[in-house]
Amino acid sequence: MTKPAFTLLAGATFMALTTKAAEAHVGVGDTSGFADGFWHPINGLDHILAMVLVGFYAAQLGGAAIWLVPSSFVCLMAFGGALGVAGIQIPFAELGVSLSVVILGAAVAFGVRVGPAVAVALIGFFAVFHGHAHGMEMPETVAGLAYGAGFVMATALLHALGLGAGLTLGRPATARRRSLVRSLGGAAALAGVGLLAGIL
Repeated sequence: MTKPAFTLLAGATFMALTTKAAEAHVGVGDTSGFADGFWHPINGLDHILAMVLVGFYAAQLGGAAIWLVPSSFVCLMAFGGALGVAGIQIPFAELGVSLSVVILGAAVAFGVRVGPAVAVALIGFFAVFHGHAHGMEMPETVAGLAYGAGFVMATALLHALGLGAGLTLGRPATARRRSLVRSLGGAAALAGVGLLAGIL
């Protein structure tokens, strides 16, 4: 494995191992400013995995998906957050958050190839759940807006981490690297199953 790839994997592993177990979102933690919003996704295994997987999958797809997929996630997550702040209910939001890890992990593991429009639709569907889960806990104040801005910033950074890892491990696409990518995607999907079952 190359040194950059090892560094990226080590960083992702460290973040995952130092993460608290996933919790129900509403009412968890402070929501009073930028710092709270920034650290919140980094304190949840479901968020770390889903957001890193978004970037990783975008790298796998290549082309326009490299920027379309992560930017769509961020925009539609913000839309979902606005729905949550407005008190508009979306059923099974927490289920959607955990399921996103399973689906994205499986897509990475099996190297599922889809067009940019399909990828954006899939990513956007899950992004709304992620945003809504956090919008429900955001106060309708300036502090709430700052929290949202911090959350968006952390999301973008996690996407960038996944994108960098995907580009590093995918090029050149040797058999060894393809096997590693499949293993990482499979491990993430299994972690998603654990989140769904309440084990993690």
